[in-house]
Amino acid sequence: MAMTTSPSVTEVRVKRAVLGLAALGLVFSGAVAAFASPVKGAIPDLEATGVAFTGGRYVFNRPTVNHGAFEWSGWLRDTVAADRHNVYVEVKAQGHDWLRYYGKQRSSVKLHHSNWNGAQRYTGEARLRACRDRGTLRPDNCLQSKLLNYNWDRG
Repeated sequence: MAMTTSPSVTEVRVKRAVLGLAALGLVFSGAVAAFASPVKGAIPDLEATGVAFTGGRYVFNRPTVNHGAFEWSGWLRDTVAADRHNVYVEVKAQGHDWLRYYGKQRSSVKLHHSNWNGAQRYTGEARLRACRDRGTLRPDNCLQSKLLNYNWDRG
């Protein structure tokens, strides 16, 4: 008959202590990740002939908030009312093509949108540009795009 030995009381206590410390480490590492602050900033004013995007603000949301989206807002204004052309802002979030958000002719509109890629936990890069829509026969007037980014892996 084989004799089984039971672990000593000291071994059991050491194992429990090690497992407890490991669990505590996982809890605190998760808490630190959960409280990571979103990255906020101002978008520089974008102005060209006939169009202005001013008062812009952006947020790179953390991975668990609003799909980890790039959230932005600002005022889009048609600065040359007599030309009868519309204005728009284009946004390119990481992993997607340009998306267009139109303003109104001869007025200002407040824009507030979120852009993200559903296949990613968070957005770390976005580009914005403001344009004047001159119709199908003439090219639009667009500013050079502004790159906004944040490296979530480095914090």
